[in-house]
Amino acid sequence: MEAGFTPVNADLARQADAFKNQFETLLKEVVFIANGFISPDVASSGEIVTGFTLNAERATTFFTGIQLDTSITMAELSLTKGGKQSNIQTLVQRVADINQRVIVLLPGLINLKTIVLDSMLTCKIYTFNYPLLIDHIRREAILFLELLTRLQNRVVIDIARFALEQESFWNKIMAEHAKFIRGLLDPTEEALFQTADKFGREFDMLTAKALAAQTQINLLPQVTRKSLMETAAIRDFKRQGTEGILACKIRSIIIPLLGDHVLREANHYLRLLKIFSMTV
Repeated sequence: MEAGFTPVNADLARQADAFKNQFETLLKEVVFIANGFISPDVASSGEIVTGFTLNAERATTFFTGIQLDTSITMAELSLTKGGKQSNIQTLVQRVADINQRVIVLLPGLINLKTIVLDSMLTCKIYTFNYPLLIDHIRREAILFLELLTRLQNRVVIDIARFALEQESFWNKIMAEHAKFIRGLLDPTEEALFQTADKFGREFDMLTAKALAAQTQINLLPQVTRKSLMETAAIRDFKRQGTEGILACKIRSIIIPLLGDHVLREANHYLRLLKIFSMTV
């Protein structure tokens, strides 16, 4: 978001940068605590960090001047899996403390995104980001706040209902990723247009099917299987795209870190779908 503002909205860029710095501080603490405790599935999923993340961060700083704490990424690359001995009660309390600090911080970020979106829609500001992209990241922040709040309140999860909620949400996110990629490619990249358009249509249909399954639960296994297949495919597309952007082989105005970001989100969703496919 910060990279999309023009000089006339330097105040909004400063606010975005301040939130970036606050979340980096929290993330650094999370990575430190997580070392030795994360599950093998999460560690190998590519949702925390990929082989492209560090170079994508460096390239993004080079192009935008926005400073990113790459020491966090290097620490993520060195994370070890579960097995570390510790006082579990102390660990749980530390995690709960961080969760609460994030919960306090998130409403301000959501409000900033809301202000930016409303200002764009009423033609009060111009940014290089699509209005849908701002709405997209706003919805992600709202979901994050909701999930953290449930976690803090020890809400018991109904796995089928959770799968329906997550598949409805993430299929829409994947569809929008495809559309963003399509819109940020150079007009000469016609073959990539077609692939991105195809994914956009596929995930629009999957979003509709996931929403329909909320009242017809028997449809869920079929939606999960199809979502798993399409998410694996778009993950591969994003991986190739991120590699091509970093190698300067794809003509686009896609910020390198955005490419890696959407790849990590596909990896996250893919891990969830694998869990859902075995439990619903």
